[in-house]
Amino acid sequence: MTSGIPGWIAPTVVAVAFLLFLVAETLRPLRRQRESKLRRIGRNLTVAGLGLATIELLQIPILLPISVWVIRERIGLLHWLGVSGWARTLAGIVLLDYTLWFWHWANHRIFFFWRFHSVHHVDLDMDASTALRFHFGELGMSVAFRALQIIAIGVNPRAVAIYQILLFASILFHHSNTRLPFSLERVLVRLIVTPRMHGIHHSDSLNETNTNWSSLFSAWDYLHRTIRLDVPQEAIEIGVPAYQDPKKVTLGKILAMPFARRRNDWTRADGMAAVRPHDGDAVRLVP
Repeated sequence: MTSGIPGWIAPTVVAVAFLLFLVAETLRPLRRQRESKLRRIGRNLTVAGLGLATIELLQIPILLPISVWVIRERIGLLHWLGVSGWARTLAGIVLLDYTLWFWHWANHRIFFFWRFHSVHHVDLDMDASTALRFHFGELGMSVAFRALQIIAIGVNPRAVAIYQILLFASILFHHSNTRLPFSLERVLVRLIVTPRMHGIHHSDSLNETNTNWSSLFSAWDYLHRTIRLDVPQEAIEIGVPAYQDPKKVTLGKILAMPFARRRNDWTRADGMAAVRPHDGDAVRLVP
C-alpha cells in the first residue's frame, strides 16, 4: 500500500509556497527587519539543506513503511475504533496535528530538546526562511516522535503524505512576515495558525514564547488555554534574549549551539527575567 500522492508534490509545494510568501512579505511586511534579508536567507537555507539531508536519510525510508506496517498489522487507535477509508485519513490528519502540539511543547519545556529547537528561535527576524531553519538534530529526533505518532494513532500512508504537505504549507505561511488584512486574519486565527499568532510565539519574552504551540490547526492552543493573541506586533522583539547579538547567531555558532555550554537563555542583558506582564484578553487578536 502506498500513499497515492506523487513524490514531487511535497517539494513543489515547499518551493512554490516559499517563493510566494517571500514576495508577499516583501510587499506587505508585518514587522521591521533587523538583519540583512539576503544574509539570513543564505544562512537559513544552509541549515535547511542539512535538515533536508537528515529527512532524506531518516524520514522517507522510515515513516511511510511504518504506516504501511500499521495498516497491514491493524495497529493503532483508528483501527481499534473501526475507522476506515477517507474518514480514517481525515481523522489521522487531525490527530497527527494534535499530537504534534505535544512535541512542540516538549521542545520548549524539556531543556535537552530546547538545545536543538533554540536554533530555530534565535533567528533575529522571522520570515518564510525561518520556517525551514531547524537543526538537523531536532529533525532527526522528530522522526522518532513521528513514528510513535503513526503507530499509536494507526495512520495510513495517505494521511501521512497529505499531512506532511499541509504542514509544510502551514509553517511557511505562519512564519512569513506577511501583513494580512486584519479582518481576514481575525477570522483565520480561529481555524489555523497565522503570522501574527506565531510572531508572538517567537517573542523574546518567555511567557509569550510559551504560548501558541499549534502547527496547523489553532484549536489545540484554545483547547489547552495556551493561546495568546493580545500582543501588538510592533511590541515584539524576535529571538531569544541571550542571543540578540548577531555575532552569536552566525552559521557555525548555531550549528554548534545544541552542544555548547549555555547560560540562562531567558535572562536579559540587564539581568532581569525576560517576561512581560499582560492584563488584556489573551484570545483577542490585536494588530
